[in-house]
Amino acid sequence: MTAGGDGILAVDSGGSGLRVVVGTVDRGPLAQRESREPVRTGARGIDPVHLMEQLVPMVRALTTETGVARLRTAAVGAAGFTTLGEALRAELPGALGREFGVHDIALAADAVTAYVGALGATRGAVVAAGTGLIAIGTDLTRWHRADGWGHLLGDCGSGAWIGRAGLEAALRAYDGRPGGSAGLLARAEELFGAMPGLPGRLYPRPDRPAVLASFVPQVAACAPDDPVAADILRAAAGHMAESAAAVCPADGTPRVALTGGLFKIGDPLLVPLAEELAKRLPHARRVPAAGDPLHGAVRIATDLAAGALTLPGDESMLSVVTGKSD
Repeated sequence: MTAGGDGILAVDSGGSGLRVVVGTVDRGPLAQRESREPVRTGARGIDPVHLMEQLVPMVRALTTETGVARLRTAAVGAAGFTTLGEALRAELPGALGREFGVHDIALAADAVTAYVGALGATRGAVVAAGTGLIAIGTDLTRWHRADGWGHLLGDCGSGAWIGRAGLEAALRAYDGRPGGSAGLLARAEELFGAMPGLPGRLYPRPDRPAVLASFVPQVAACAPDDPVAADILRAAAGHMAESAAAVCPADGTPRVALTGGLFKIGDPLLVPLAEELAKRLPHARRVPAAGDPLHGAVRIATDLAAGALTLPGDESMLSVVTGKSD
């Protein structure tokens, strides 16, 4: 059976893996698949070949499951797209056309899909925090971004940042240096083994950011009774609020939302973050995120298919390509 309406494909490619939805314009999302393997990056940036290697079997399974015979429109949100998206922009539209018959495609930074999932097409700012972190805002005429520079140069306050800071505190305690945390040391040894072996286990890993972020729950668990862990989360909250303030419209009453798995750690992070946002953005209104980046990709694909996409265009943030079906 063929599902009614034009077929849409929505993809969320993040630091922890790949999520994919197939649906139709009139019925919305119909089925979802995911992979826990992040798309590789290399000399050309995000690797479109590796993306397609993962995407093709998932989409084939989804189209069989849903009965959607032809995917006309796609929206792909990718972590690192702004600075590492050159190969995706050059190759992905054609690849999606050849494999699935996609005709129109929106390529977006995952910050854009996070924004749209959280706030839709309204003025405001969104902090998207998971393994990495980026803040994005718009006045509906252009996009503004802050951070999102990756775990070596930025992503301040992200899961990777918090995890790295927590492991540094553990290593300080192991060495006997100031600023260490015995509690974090014990938890680090439980997860990763003896501390002298940690660099050798961590540095060669291609998924270093995700490994660092895996230590976040331990930092959060220690925070109520450990001043070092609490200070790490307070510093992370300050970084997040600084990035939000850098991108939020300065006039009116813009909305501010938080999205991403990092906020699931709850009050140890959310309480200091609320304080920091109130100080830096007193004119803004905090609202809950309506959805996540995958919801944003679905909305972009649906609006593009319906001819109703009104978001600001930007070559590095949100690029629409049409007529790519063979």
